[in-house]
Amino acid sequence: MTHTDISIIVPCYNECANIRPLVKALHSALGDYSWEVVFVDDNSPDGTIHEVRELAAENSHVRGILRIGRKGLSSAVIEGALSSSASVIAVMDGDMQHDETCLPAMIRAILDDQHDMAVASRHIEGGSCDGLSSAWRHLLSQSGIKLAQCLTSAPVTDPMSGFFAMKREWFEVRAPELSGKGFKILLELLLVSSEPVKLKEVPMVFRDRLHGESKLSPKVMILFLVMLAENLLKKPRIKCLKFPLLTILISSALFLFWRKKA
Repeated sequence: MTHTDISIIVPCYNECANIRPLVKALHSALGDYSWEVVFVDDNSPDGTIHEVRELAAENSHVRGILRIGRKGLSSAVIEGALSSSASVIAVMDGDMQHDETCLPAMIRAILDDQHDMAVASRHIEGGSCDGLSSAWRHLLSQSGIKLAQCLTSAPVTDPMSGFFAMKREWFEVRAPELSGKGFKILLELLLVSSEPVKLKEVPMVFRDRLHGESKLSPKVMILFLVMLAENLLKKPRIKCLKFPLLTILISSALFLFWRKKA
């Protein structure tokens, strides 16, 4: 059996219409690699897992994991990544907003240059976040980045990116420390890493969504803020910042809760 170079983990919910276009795009981008894509579906009502299984029956690159009674992007990524035996694990969204042509450069950064992680960044030269759907999403993204950069010393311009790759062994060492909460698992991986992360960024143009709608909600944002708060309390090196940052986190959570109720 041929060794798989890379597993692409795609957490998904109601992404039925995007499954085949994404797999087709991956075929074009990864022609020289041995790869698989693992769709981790949280029992989508639109039949996403059925589309995945139909495609898997005719395409050996495709796998699907159906989760029942468990939901959440971060926990889906963890479950999918732990099912892999590939040398490199990549994580990307299933809505076609992440540019799959970034993958070869990300894989080379890990396999050839021996980086722990490669991140597709919207905020370096050649990157763009034009695909964010509204001024509100832009504000959330920029605010999250500023807050995240206060918590991690990793050399990353886009800690809120949902598109990244990493060594499988590197991930497995850190997996037991992950909470599985929220939707920004890249940031949590950086936060739980006690040693400096050897990281490279690759420019990404964040595209418009092809089908479906955003999964961002007040509940998801609150879970993200809870994850940040939990990791903040574990960071003695930024003790002087804990009170003001926790105040911001709690205030933000209350505001999002109020918006949901309004």
